[in-house]
Amino acid sequence: MTETPTTSPLPALWSNRSYHRKWLLKQADGLFDFFQAPSLNPKGGFYDLNRQGAPLATDNPLRGIHASARMVHCFAIGDLLGRPGSADMVDHGMSFLWNRHRDPQNGGYFWQVDDTGAADSSKQGYGHAFVLLAASSAKVVGHPLADAMLADITDVLDTKFWEPAHGAIAEEFSADWQPIPGYRGQNSNMHLTEALMAAFEATGERHYLDKAESIADLLINRRARDEAFRVAEHFNEQWTVDRSYYHPNEMFRPAGTTPGHWLEWARLVLQLWVLGGKRHDWMPEAARGLFFQSMSLGWDKEKGGFFYTLDWANVPDKTSKLWWPLCEGAAAAHFLNAHSPSDFHEESYRRIWSFIASHSLDRTFGGWHEELTEDLQPANSLFPGKGDIYHALQACLIPLFPADGSLTKMISETGGTL
Repeated sequence: MTETPTTSPLPALWSNRSYHRKWLLKQADGLFDFFQAPSLNPKGGFYDLNRQGAPLATDNPLRGIHASARMVHCFAIGDLLGRPGSADMVDHGMSFLWNRHRDPQNGGYFWQVDDTGAADSSKQGYGHAFVLLAASSAKVVGHPLADAMLADITDVLDTKFWEPAHGAIAEEFSADWQPIPGYRGQNSNMHLTEALMAAFEATGERHYLDKAESIADLLINRRARDEAFRVAEHFNEQWTVDRSYYHPNEMFRPAGTTPGHWLEWARLVLQLWVLGGKRHDWMPEAARGLFFQSMSLGWDKEKGGFFYTLDWANVPDKTSKLWWPLCEGAAAAHFLNAHSPSDFHEESYRRIWSFIASHSLDRTFGGWHEELTEDLQPANSLFPGKGDIYHALQACLIPLFPADGSLTKMISETGGTL
């Protein structure tokens, strides 16, 4: 099932080549250029952008908490790199999270807000995970709100979302913390794992890492291992896989399995393995298995790109080719090249970046196409425009730094030397 690592991958990894590194940095600069000025909403928060790089809507647009928090995280990275104007973007986003997304009456953070207040007042684990990521990244750059937000979001996650009996978080509550029953999801817990590692790196507090290891053990070492290292997305409240789950929101809860998340977990478990002192032998094994299954089952061997979802018989279901699985695949391959080197991992790294260069970069307007049809034509069936810098920016920058932690940690430790 898994690819056997070798001690000598293809000569001269792309990530070590000067030209490739300059090319990646150029792509990162292009993403910063595309998003930095046009996305800033003077009334607070950030605009989602259309293909041309203009706001999709300027008349009281909705702002999702995950998008607000991701912008803080990404421009904290820009600030660490020394990109002018990034600190202002972090400050703008932190103020919006603290003063507009945060619920001063009941605690927690609203899922969506507009100019007038909460448009969707639900409290969702996915959104709260990204608040923790934003607060952690803001702490690394010394933002004055970071400590207060970090303490606040940590308390909310500990007292409202965390379920000690399972070692993971619940999914969703109403504004006044009434539980929304019947569902547990891996996506929110996966992103919380990323955020918990960032919080550990920013603070040195072990309890964050302990929770990250608990989630990974449940979802990957146990549940994904039971599924031949395919990551199940949907569960009941006892964390039993729900294979028949369907939700109309296919952006966040698509039916079946999502190979892009297998790739994302491959990187995250390797990062977790390093941060935890390389104590858990199952982690590199799982990372290799997850990556191998993604490339074997999820990659379109005829046209290229990753299918968005598969059914439980491994047949492509939603056949759109989205940008974010490509991003996660490139980042995972970089981590695997560092910790389980093999020709397969380097060949996959090159294949993914070659596909991105040929099909995902929008050479007319800038930014990346967030969605392609199965036949690789730009589309907007799931994503209305270009609303996200987070996945693509990290994909461009992760290979430029050691595969030993998050970007904020690695940039800080290396002084941003590229």
